Amino acid sequence: MEKKKDRKTAVVFVMVYMLIASLMLAGCKGQAGSGAEQDVTVRVGALKGPTSMGILFLTEKVASGATEYPYTFQMVTAADELALMLAKGELDIALVPANLAAVLYQKTDGGVAVIDINTLGVLYLVTGTAPVGSVADLKGRTVYLTGKGTVPEASLRYLLEKSGVAEEDCLLEFKSEPAEVAAILAADPDAVGLLPQPFAAAALFQNDSLRVVVDLNEAWANQEDGTEGMVTGVTVVRRAFLEQHPEAVRAFLEEHVLSTAAINEDPDRGAYLAVEAGIVPGEAVAESAIPMCGIACITGSEMRDMLSAYLEVLERFQPELVGGEMPGDDFYYMENDV
Repeated sequence: MEKKKDRKTAVVFVMVYMLIASLMLAGCKGQAGSGAEQDVTVRVGALKGPTSMGILFLTEKVASGATEYPYTFQMVTAADELALMLAKGELDIALVPANLAAVLYQKTDGGVAVIDINTLGVLYLVTGTAPVGSVADLKGRTVYLTGKGTVPEASLRYLLEKSGVAEEDCLLEFKSEPAEVAAILAADPDAVGLLPQPFAAAALFQNDSLRVVVDLNEAWANQEDGTEGMVTGVTVVRRAFLEQHPEAVRAFLEEHVLSTAAINEDPDRGAYLAVEAGIVPGEAVAESAIPMCGIACITGSEMRDMLSAYLEVLERFQPELVGGEMPGDDFYYMENDV
Protein backbone atom coordinates (compact mmCIF):
# COMPACT_ATOMS: atom_id res chain seq x y z
CA MET A 1 0.00 0.00 0.00
CA GLU A 2 2.81 2.36 0.93
CA LYS A 3 4.63 1.53 -2.33
CA LYS A 4 1.54 2.43 -4.42
CA LYS A 5 1.28 5.73 -2.58
CA ASP A 6 4.95 6.43 -3.26
CA ARG A 7 4.49 5.63 -6.96
CA LYS A 8 1.49 8.00 -7.21
CA THR A 9 3.48 10.73 -5.52
CA ALA A 10 6.37 10.20 -7.93
CA VAL A 11 4.06 10.35 -10.96
CA VAL A 12 2.46 13.59 -9.72
CA PHE A 13 5.92 15.08 -9.11
CA VAL A 14 7.07 14.21 -12.64
CA MET A 15 3.90 15.66 -14.17
CA VAL A 16 4.26 18.90 -12.21
CA TYR A 17 7.93 19.13 -13.21
CA MET A 18 7.10 18.60 -16.88
CA LEU A 19 4.33 21.23 -16.73
CA ILE A 20 6.66 23.81 -15.17
CA ALA A 21 9.39 23.03 -17.71
CA SER A 22 6.98 23.35 -20.64
CA LEU A 23 5.68 26.68 -19.33
CA MET A 24 9.22 28.00 -18.93
CA LEU A 25 10.13 26.87 -22.46
CA ALA A 26 7.02 28.51 -23.91
CA GLY A 27 7.86 31.72 -22.06
CA CYS A 28 11.38 31.72 -23.46
CA LYS A 29 10.07 31.16 -26.99
CA GLY A 30 7.59 34.02 -26.59
CA GLN A 31 10.29 36.41 -25.41
CA ALA A 32 12.59 35.48 -28.27
CA GLY A 33 9.83 35.94 -30.83
CA SER A 34 8.68 39.35 -29.56
CA GLY A 35 12.19 40.70 -29.20
CA ALA A 36 13.73 39.43 -32.44
CA GLU A 37 12.86 42.52 -34.48
CA GLN A 38 13.95 44.91 -31.72
CA ASP A 39 17.36 43.25 -31.62
CA VAL A 40 18.12 44.92 -34.97
CA THR A 41 20.34 47.99 -34.82
CA VAL A 42 19.37 50.42 -37.58
CA ARG A 43 22.45 51.99 -39.17
CA VAL A 44 21.68 55.49 -40.46
CA GLY A 45 23.91 57.72 -42.55
CA ALA A 46 23.34 61.36 -43.50
CA LEU A 47 24.93 64.15 -45.48
CA LYS A 48 25.82 67.13 -43.30
CA GLY A 49 23.53 70.03 -44.14
CA PRO A 50 19.77 70.61 -44.40
CA THR A 51 19.32 66.96 -45.43
CA SER A 52 20.39 65.77 -41.98
CA MET A 53 18.73 68.47 -39.86
CA GLY A 54 15.47 66.55 -39.69
CA ILE A 55 17.01 63.70 -37.69
CA LEU A 56 18.82 65.83 -35.09
CA PHE A 57 16.11 65.45 -32.47
CA LEU A 58 16.04 61.71 -33.20
CA THR A 59 19.78 61.44 -32.52
CA GLU A 60 19.20 63.13 -29.18
CA LYS A 61 16.32 60.77 -28.39
CA VAL A 62 18.45 57.74 -29.27
CA ALA A 63 21.21 58.95 -26.95
CA SER A 64 18.71 58.94 -24.08
CA GLY A 65 17.57 55.39 -24.92
CA ALA A 66 13.99 56.43 -25.60
CA THR A 67 13.46 54.77 -29.00
CA GLU A 68 11.94 51.39 -29.78
CA TYR A 69 14.96 50.34 -31.86
CA PRO A 70 18.64 51.07 -31.31
CA TYR A 71 20.29 53.29 -33.95
CA THR A 72 23.77 54.29 -35.00
CA PHE A 73 24.37 57.52 -36.93
CA GLN A 74 27.13 58.59 -39.28
CA MET A 75 27.22 62.10 -40.74
CA VAL A 76 29.58 62.75 -43.64
CA THR A 77 30.42 65.70 -45.87
CA ALA A 78 30.56 63.90 -49.23
CA ALA A 79 27.54 62.33 -50.92
CA ASP A 80 29.79 59.84 -52.72
CA GLU A 81 30.94 58.49 -49.36
CA LEU A 82 27.34 57.84 -48.32
CA ALA A 83 26.59 56.15 -51.63
CA LEU A 84 29.56 53.82 -51.25
CA MET A 85 28.65 52.88 -47.67
CA LEU A 86 25.10 52.13 -48.73
CA ALA A 87 26.18 50.05 -51.72
CA LYS A 88 28.56 48.03 -49.52
CA GLY A 89 25.80 47.30 -47.01
CA GLU A 90 27.44 49.36 -44.26
CA LEU A 91 24.28 51.46 -43.86
CA ASP A 92 20.63 50.47 -43.77
CA ILE A 93 19.06 53.91 -44.18
CA ALA A 94 20.60 57.05 -45.66
CA LEU A 95 19.54 60.67 -46.11
CA VAL A 96 20.88 61.68 -49.53
CA PRO A 97 20.35 64.21 -52.34
CA ALA A 98 17.19 63.37 -54.29
CA ASN A 99 18.92 62.84 -57.61
CA LEU A 100 21.59 60.64 -56.00
CA ALA A 101 18.84 58.33 -54.79
CA ALA A 102 17.74 57.86 -58.40
CA VAL A 103 21.33 57.22 -59.48
CA LEU A 104 21.77 54.64 -56.70
CA TYR A 105 18.57 52.92 -57.77
CA GLN A 106 19.99 52.46 -61.27
CA LYS A 107 23.47 51.43 -60.13
CA THR A 108 22.17 48.84 -57.66
CA ASP A 109 19.52 47.40 -60.01
CA GLY A 110 16.71 48.64 -57.79
CA GLY A 111 18.54 47.85 -54.57
CA VAL A 112 17.27 50.98 -52.79
CA ALA A 113 13.85 52.53 -52.24
CA VAL A 114 12.85 56.04 -51.17
CA ILE A 115 10.83 56.10 -47.95
CA ASP A 116 10.37 59.85 -47.56
CA ILE A 117 11.26 63.33 -48.77
CA ASN A 118 13.30 64.97 -46.03
CA THR A 119 14.24 68.34 -47.57
CA LEU A 120 12.47 70.66 -49.99
CA GLY A 121 14.11 73.55 -51.86
CA VAL A 122 17.13 75.25 -50.26
CA LEU A 123 18.33 77.50 -53.11
CA TYR A 124 17.98 81.29 -52.87
CA LEU A 125 18.91 84.24 -55.07
CA VAL A 126 20.78 86.79 -52.97
CA THR A 127 21.89 90.33 -53.76
CA GLY A 128 22.61 93.68 -52.21
CA THR A 129 20.96 96.28 -54.41
CA ALA A 130 20.24 94.58 -57.75
CA PRO A 131 16.63 95.20 -58.89
CA VAL A 132 15.69 91.53 -58.93
CA GLY A 133 12.36 90.26 -57.65
CA SER A 134 11.79 87.24 -59.86
CA VAL A 135 13.69 84.81 -62.05
CA ALA A 136 12.54 86.80 -65.10
CA ASP A 137 14.49 89.79 -63.76
CA LEU A 138 17.73 87.87 -64.35
CA LYS A 139 17.58 88.65 -68.06
CA GLY A 140 20.74 90.49 -69.06
CA ARG A 141 22.47 89.73 -65.76
CA THR A 142 25.22 87.44 -64.46
CA VAL A 143 24.44 84.95 -61.70
CA TYR A 144 27.24 83.55 -59.56
CA LEU A 145 26.74 80.01 -58.29
CA THR A 146 28.37 76.65 -57.57
CA GLY A 147 27.70 73.21 -59.01
CA LYS A 148 28.34 73.29 -62.74
CA GLY A 149 26.60 70.32 -64.36
CA THR A 150 24.73 69.51 -61.17
CA VAL A 151 21.27 70.12 -59.70
CA PRO A 152 21.67 73.87 -58.92
CA GLU A 153 22.51 74.62 -62.56
CA ALA A 154 19.72 72.42 -63.93
CA SER A 155 17.23 73.96 -61.50
CA LEU A 156 18.10 77.53 -62.40
CA ARG A 157 18.15 76.83 -66.15
CA TYR A 158 14.71 75.21 -65.88
CA LEU A 159 13.30 78.27 -64.12
CA LEU A 160 14.98 80.65 -66.57
CA GLU A 161 13.39 78.78 -69.45
CA LYS A 162 9.99 78.80 -67.75
CA SER A 163 10.37 82.55 -67.13
CA GLY A 164 11.10 83.28 -70.77
CA VAL A 165 14.79 84.03 -70.31
CA ALA A 166 16.90 82.55 -73.11
CA GLU A 167 20.12 80.77 -72.15
CA GLU A 168 22.25 83.42 -73.87
CA ASP A 169 20.45 86.22 -71.98
CA CYS A 170 21.67 85.16 -68.53
CA LEU A 171 25.30 84.32 -67.88
CA LEU A 172 25.95 81.68 -65.23
CA GLU A 173 29.40 82.09 -63.72
CA PHE A 174 30.48 79.13 -61.61
CA LYS A 175 32.64 79.19 -58.51
CA SER A 176 34.14 76.28 -56.61
CA GLU A 177 32.40 76.89 -53.29
CA PRO A 178 29.60 79.02 -51.77
CA ALA A 179 32.09 81.14 -49.82
CA GLU A 180 33.43 82.50 -53.11
CA VAL A 181 29.94 83.50 -54.19
CA ALA A 182 29.33 85.18 -50.84
CA ALA A 183 32.60 87.12 -51.18
CA ILE A 184 31.55 88.45 -54.60
CA LEU A 185 28.19 89.55 -53.20
CA ALA A 186 29.91 91.34 -50.34
CA ALA A 187 32.27 93.16 -52.70
CA ASP A 188 29.66 94.12 -55.33
CA PRO A 189 26.19 95.15 -54.09
CA ASP A 190 24.79 94.85 -57.63
CA ALA A 191 25.93 91.23 -58.03
CA VAL A 192 23.44 88.36 -57.84
CA GLY A 193 24.31 84.96 -56.41
CA LEU A 194 22.55 81.63 -56.03
CA LEU A 195 23.27 80.19 -52.59
CA PRO A 196 21.98 77.10 -50.79
CA GLN A 197 21.12 77.05 -47.11
CA PRO A 198 22.74 77.39 -44.65
CA PHE A 199 25.27 79.38 -46.75
CA ALA A 200 22.63 81.95 -47.70
CA ALA A 201 21.82 82.57 -44.03
CA ALA A 202 25.54 82.82 -43.22
CA ALA A 203 26.06 85.40 -45.98
CA LEU A 204 23.18 87.53 -44.69
CA PHE A 205 24.41 87.20 -41.12
CA GLN A 206 27.89 88.41 -42.07
CA ASN A 207 26.65 91.24 -44.30
CA ASP A 208 23.39 92.95 -43.33
CA SER A 209 23.25 94.79 -46.66
CA LEU A 210 22.47 91.51 -48.46
CA ARG A 211 18.93 90.19 -48.91
CA VAL A 212 17.12 87.18 -50.31
CA VAL A 213 15.17 88.22 -53.41
CA VAL A 214 13.91 84.89 -54.80
CA ASP A 215 13.17 81.54 -53.16
CA LEU A 216 13.70 79.02 -55.98
CA ASN A 217 11.41 76.51 -54.30
CA GLU A 218 8.56 79.01 -54.37
CA ALA A 219 9.35 79.95 -57.97
CA TRP A 220 9.35 76.24 -58.90
CA ALA A 221 6.02 75.58 -57.21
CA ASN A 222 4.45 78.49 -59.10
CA GLN A 223 5.12 76.93 -62.51
CA GLU A 224 2.17 75.69 -64.53
CA ASP A 225 3.48 72.21 -65.34
CA GLY A 226 2.13 70.59 -62.20
CA THR A 227 5.35 70.31 -60.20
CA GLU A 228 4.77 71.05 -56.52
CA GLY A 229 8.25 72.20 -55.65
CA MET A 230 11.89 71.24 -55.48
CA VAL A 231 13.10 68.14 -53.68
CA THR A 232 16.60 68.54 -52.29
CA GLY A 233 16.88 65.46 -50.10
CA VAL A 234 15.23 62.09 -49.60
CA THR A 235 15.63 59.13 -47.27
CA VAL A 236 16.45 55.78 -48.84
CA VAL A 237 16.57 52.25 -47.45
CA ARG A 238 18.40 49.19 -48.73
CA ARG A 239 15.72 46.97 -50.21
CA ALA A 240 17.16 43.88 -48.52
CA PHE A 241 16.87 45.58 -45.13
CA LEU A 242 13.33 46.73 -45.92
CA GLU A 243 12.28 43.19 -46.80
CA GLN A 244 13.94 41.67 -43.73
CA HIS A 245 12.91 44.33 -41.20
CA PRO A 246 9.79 46.18 -42.40
CA GLU A 247 8.72 47.06 -38.85
CA ALA A 248 12.07 48.70 -38.14
CA VAL A 249 11.63 50.86 -41.25
CA ARG A 250 8.12 51.86 -40.20
CA ALA A 251 9.40 52.71 -36.74
CA PHE A 252 12.12 54.91 -38.24
CA LEU A 253 9.53 56.77 -40.31
CA GLU A 254 7.45 57.42 -37.20
CA GLU A 255 10.52 58.75 -35.39
CA HIS A 256 11.50 60.85 -38.41
CA VAL A 257 8.08 62.53 -38.48
CA LEU A 258 8.40 63.44 -34.80
CA SER A 259 11.99 64.64 -35.15
CA THR A 260 11.14 66.83 -38.15
CA ALA A 261 8.21 68.40 -36.34
CA ALA A 262 10.39 69.04 -33.30
CA ILE A 263 13.09 71.01 -35.14
CA ASN A 264 10.54 73.10 -37.02
CA GLU A 265 8.72 73.88 -33.78
CA ASP A 266 11.87 74.54 -31.73
CA PRO A 267 14.55 76.09 -33.98
CA ASP A 268 16.43 77.33 -30.90
CA ARG A 269 17.11 73.81 -29.71
CA GLY A 270 17.58 72.70 -33.30
CA ALA A 271 20.26 75.35 -33.79
CA TYR A 272 22.16 74.03 -30.78
CA LEU A 273 21.98 70.47 -32.09
CA ALA A 274 23.05 71.58 -35.59
CA VAL A 275 26.17 73.22 -34.18
CA GLU A 276 26.90 70.19 -32.00
CA ALA A 277 26.66 67.95 -35.08
CA GLY A 278 29.05 70.18 -37.02
CA ILE A 279 26.44 71.12 -39.62
CA VAL A 280 26.48 74.89 -39.00
CA PRO A 281 29.32 76.85 -37.37
CA GLY A 282 27.20 79.08 -35.13
CA GLU A 283 23.81 78.96 -33.41
CA ALA A 284 22.68 82.38 -34.67
CA VAL A 285 23.22 81.35 -38.29
CA ALA A 286 21.61 77.96 -37.68
CA GLU A 287 18.54 79.48 -36.06
CA SER A 288 17.95 81.82 -39.00
CA ALA A 289 18.66 79.07 -41.55
CA ILE A 290 16.40 76.33 -40.14
CA PRO A 291 13.07 77.90 -41.21
CA MET A 292 14.47 78.29 -44.76
CA CYS A 293 15.88 74.76 -45.06
CA GLY A 294 12.65 73.09 -46.14
CA ILE A 295 12.93 70.41 -43.46
CA ALA A 296 10.13 67.90 -44.01
CA CYS A 297 9.05 64.28 -43.81
CA ILE A 298 6.71 63.56 -46.72
CA THR A 299 5.70 59.95 -47.35
CA GLY A 300 3.38 57.78 -49.43
CA SER A 301 1.64 58.97 -52.58
CA GLU A 302 2.45 62.62 -51.91
CA MET A 303 6.15 61.73 -51.78
CA ARG A 304 5.90 59.67 -54.96
CA ASP A 305 4.06 62.33 -56.96
CA MET A 306 6.27 65.20 -55.85
CA LEU A 307 9.57 63.37 -56.27
CA SER A 308 8.75 61.83 -59.64
CA ALA A 309 7.67 65.23 -61.04
CA TYR A 310 10.91 66.79 -59.82
CA LEU A 311 13.10 64.02 -61.23
CA GLU A 312 11.34 64.24 -64.58
CA VAL A 313 12.41 67.88 -64.87
CA LEU A 314 16.02 66.98 -64.07
CA GLU A 315 15.93 64.13 -66.58
CA ARG A 316 14.75 66.45 -69.35
CA PHE A 317 17.67 68.78 -68.73
CA GLN A 318 20.36 66.20 -68.02
CA PRO A 319 19.47 62.47 -67.86
CA GLU A 320 22.76 61.64 -66.10
CA LEU A 321 21.53 63.54 -63.04
CA VAL A 322 18.99 60.76 -62.39
CA GLY A 323 21.10 57.82 -63.52
CA GLY A 324 20.25 57.97 -67.22
CA GLU A 325 16.53 57.32 -66.98
CA MET A 326 13.62 57.61 -64.61
CA PRO A 327 13.46 54.99 -61.83
CA GLY A 328 10.70 52.38 -61.80
CA ASP A 329 7.58 52.37 -59.64
CA ASP A 330 9.30 50.23 -57.00
CA PHE A 331 11.63 53.17 -56.31
CA TYR A 332 8.85 54.71 -54.20
CA TYR A 333 8.06 52.91 -50.95
CA MET A 334 4.41 52.60 -49.99
CA GLU A 335 3.72 51.16 -46.55
CA ASN A 336 1.69 48.24 -47.92
CA ASP A 337 4.58 47.21 -50.20
CA VAL A 338 5.99 44.84 -47.55
